[in-house]
Amino acid sequence: MDTPTPELQTMPLGLYDLVQLALLGAGFALFAYFVYAWNSKDEVSVRYRPSALAGLCLAGVAALAYLILYLDWDSGFRLEGGVYVPNEEARTSEATRYIDWSVTVPLLTVELLAVCSVAGAKARTLRFTTMAAAFLMIVTGYLGSQVLAEGRDRTALVVWGLISTVFFVYLYVALIGAVRVSLPTMGREAALSLRNAAIVLLGSFGIYPLVYAVPVFADVTPAWFTTMQLAYSANDVVAKVGFGVLVHKVAKLRTAEDVAAGIDTHPEPVWSSHVHKSDAVQPRIRGVASGAAVPAAPR
Repeated sequence: MDTPTPELQTMPLGLYDLVQLALLGAGFALFAYFVYAWNSKDEVSVRYRPSALAGLCLAGVAALAYLILYLDWDSGFRLEGGVYVPNEEARTSEATRYIDWSVTVPLLTVELLAVCSVAGAKARTLRFTTMAAAFLMIVTGYLGSQVLAEGRDRTALVVWGLISTVFFVYLYVALIGAVRVSLPTMGREAALSLRNAAIVLLGSFGIYPLVYAVPVFADVTPAWFTTMQLAYSANDVVAKVGFGVLVHKVAKLRTAEDVAAGIDTHPEPVWSSHVHKSDAVQPRIRGVASGAAVPAAPR
């Protein structure tokens, strides 16, 4: 007979179904965002395309992770006497989340920085340091939550949680700095959307440490475990889908601003919220003006 994992207990039917609903709902939302990101990536100019591609990649990874999470949840319990009893497979669900975050959280920083105005060597340095900090933030949290004493040692949870917080604080400082520098360089609507995107991202980042700290202050009962899974799933949707839609809006508005200012081109009109922002401007070809007919090649 399989032995239940130490951090999981039997799950009443209602709580089990709530977690399953959260996993399915988040997975479907992330898959829908993947389809949206795939079909809308060409709505922004090449200058801001890295943001769209980062969003597309993280949506694909996150949707796949939720598929794995659902399968682990579905096969990790068996129904006995009106309750769901966990087996060893149930424990892998938390590890899957950390693997997902180790890829998607660094990509979130790329997505945000790609629509900011930091450029050149400074942009490359900032992108590298924020991606590294995001990755280390997740890995150090994983050590305390899953690896050392299988996440049951409160001292390890606190120590590695504090180490993770160092990288967490750096991310806040670096990303807020990049956004603040960028706001004066763009139009009012784009600046407002960028500010909102930063608030959504950094606000959602703040939820994860709170959920991480639950085992430090309370025994993880089925009710607490369900609450943690609901919080993680809802927050993943906010941090990836909600944030991604806002960043895409910033990229579109900045594309329209660049076209209107004559510093860039875009092959189709730019619309945002059914409002026309700029006309289509074709790139110049060998010195031929935009919109002019290109002579046919001699036979």
